[in-house]
Amino acid sequence: MPELVRRADWEPPPRDITQLAERCVRGDEWAMAELVERYRSPVFGLCLRMLSHRQDAEDVAQETFARALRYLNSWDRTRSFERWLLAIAGNRCRTFLGKRQRKTPMVHLESDPVDHDAIRPGASTLAEEVRIVLQTIRPEYCQAFLLFHEQQLTYAEIADYLGYPLGTIKTWVHRARKQLIARLAERDVIGGSEYALRRV
Repeated sequence: MPELVRRADWEPPPRDITQLAERCVRGDEWAMAELVERYRSPVFGLCLRMLSHRQDAEDVAQETFARALRYLNSWDRTRSFERWLLAIAGNRCRTFLGKRQRKTPMVHLESDPVDHDAIRPGASTLAEEVRIVLQTIRPEYCQAFLLFHEQQLTYAEIADYLGYPLGTIKTWVHRARKQLIARLAERDVIGGSEYALRRV
């Protein structure tokens, strides 16, 4: 994005996201910069958790904002902008992971053993262990799990934003949770009980 020069007719960006989006659509670069700054943290956070690599997360986050600004007119103003944006981020992460896996093939079937050598050891917290293990499950499971548990979207909202049937989303979240608990238990991070399942 080019360097912004303050104009005499410059107006501060509105707090209301709908008004801010309208200014972005009109090509207001100050509004675009404000939109990116306002939502940088949640977008980058989701990308980092899904990709587990800072530079990749930064690249995909930047791509997410570029795509969102390009297709801003497709955002339904009656729905949450942040959730729409995070759905784009999640989809871009899944695309990126697909390309990464084609370069380095990796099997994600539930019955296959986990390659512990491929998982970085030494994580000191449960949150860090969860982030590491999430990289070993299928990208769509990971995305649905993060949107449900971290962004607190409902199953219906996730299905709507990702364009998949409600039952599919429920299955993805359930499988992600089961695989996550099983693999954390294998790493002796938590027990494999139903209580542990509810805590994550």
